Amino acid sequence: MSPNIIIAAAIRRERELAQLTLSALAEKAQLAKSTLSQLEAGKGNPNVETLWAIANALNIPFSSLFESASSHSALIRASEGVSLSSEQSDFTTVLLDKCPPDRRRDLYRIMLKPGSVRQSEPHPRGTVEHAFLCCGRLRLGPIDDVAEIGPGDYYRYSSDVAHSYEALAEDTLLLLVMDSPR
Repeated sequence: MSPNIIIAAAIRRERELAQLTLSALAEKAQLAKSTLSQLEAGKGNPNVETLWAIANALNIPFSSLFESASSHSALIRASEGVSLSSEQSDFTTVLLDKCPPDRRRDLYRIMLKPGSVRQSEPHPRGTVEHAFLCCGRLRLGPIDDVAEIGPGDYYRYSSDVAHSYEALAEDTLLLLVMDSPR
């Protein structure tokens, strides 16, 4: 199943669970109704910001917009996975694992290139990000508590406030775990 079809089905499912019309969700997410309609039809090519806007408007974790794995084992090679890019900066993310229903934890592999800052809106209250830098250099964290980290460094911070990511070196690779309360 193609990534666009998976995302389309998830948006439709979550919108219907929230008992929202296409127009109501588009308004809440500050998107054009035609854009949302195309995404639900599997014809759009969503970026990170669009999917975050939809997830926030539905008050669900970002990962709910992806199909969960049905197996206990999963191998995702470095060149594999559903890749989403940003309009704001040279930032690409791949959801590696969706949390099971009884917990809320998502795992991401994020590639960043220097030159721009990826600003992120606050996630649901109580959300914490665990950042482990694999290679490169990175400045990230809440806007009022940004830290610079290098390979092997770990930074845990509240992400229920505005926060950002900025690569300071080429080919910066970040492993990010997002924990949010049930």
